[in-house]
Amino acid sequence: MKSLYILGIRGVPAQHGGFETFAEKLSLYLVGKGWQVTVYCQEEGSGDVYESDWQGVHRIHIPVCRGGAAGTVIFDWKATRDALSRDGLFLTLGYNTACFNLMQRLKGQTNVINMDGIEWRRDKWGPVAKTWFWLNERAGCWIGNHLVADHPKIKDHLATRVRRDKITMIPYGGDEVAAAEASLLAPYGVEPRQFSVIIARPEPENSFLEMVRAFSLKHRNHKLVVLGNFSPDTNAFHREVMKAASDEVIFPGAIYETATVQALRFFARFYLHGHRVGGTNPSLVEALGAGCAVIAHDNHFNRWVAGPDAAYFKDEAACAEWLDQILADDTAIERMKYASLVRFKERFTWNQVLKEYEELLLQWYPSN
Repeated sequence: MKSLYILGIRGVPAQHGGFETFAEKLSLYLVGKGWQVTVYCQEEGSGDVYESDWQGVHRIHIPVCRGGAAGTVIFDWKATRDALSRDGLFLTLGYNTACFNLMQRLKGQTNVINMDGIEWRRDKWGPVAKTWFWLNERAGCWIGNHLVADHPKIKDHLATRVRRDKITMIPYGGDEVAAAEASLLAPYGVEPRQFSVIIARPEPENSFLEMVRAFSLKHRNHKLVVLGNFSPDTNAFHREVMKAASDEVIFPGAIYETATVQALRFFARFYLHGHRVGGTNPSLVEALGAGCAVIAHDNHFNRWVAGPDAAYFKDEAACAEWLDQILADDTAIERMKYASLVRFKERFTWNQVLKEYEELLLQWYPSN
């Protein structure tokens, strides 16, 4: 039986975002194919490492007393040290602590690293954090036996660090949402097709301010639901976004119930996507899978994912112009929705993505 160990995430089942969701999907898929899969899981508190099983997936739980980024670094260190005593193939999701993986390389373990996005370019990080991420991106490129890029442009970027044949491009996947429960919209005071939605972390690089301002320039007889964990009392950017919003903008906070999020996407008139940095963004893929008409920031990351039939904006004025032109255009919206589903089925279904991962992992499985 082939053994795979997954590092770099908080654990399964998924509770924290894209990489965790991917790890859950991949783990269950591989278990169904006869693999033994072990996932390292970060736990709050103190105590000894303990192990458990979940739906056929083995889990190694590592308690960490610290929270935030420091806690994640401590967890990654402990998980990597534990991994040194294991035999099999290793998959590390993200390069944020890739320097720790040097221990595995020196021991001769085979480690495939998914290099995620270009983290050190994100506006939210200060100079120290950006330097840390930049150094670890370099370390991951050198230390990993093979690299995965989730977008062709990420592969191009990594190819400036290492030879191109060391990198395989496999995008993020998503589920198709063919139906949803309209009653789940009621707590937010919106009705099907009478609102649009933004779902992202409320960071400056995700164009929240530009999109909210563009929508709020005039009364639109339409709602904009902005999902995200806003903390206006402690975050100046969050205060600025909320101050710029008209009374047609709704801030329900972060929503983690899958059925509710799927309903908000499925019944939205538009999905607005402002990410300026990164590769294949999970939220954009999930919007395509829900058949959303997409208005996205114009960059090569989003254009490859959403395809030529989405609407793209460079700035606040262009976003407002698109809303003015097509918010009431049912024909354009239906065309865009159809194109989103076509693009999703073409490249981003989980079956495609997980099959490609298994093929890659089999190529790199150690022979002895």
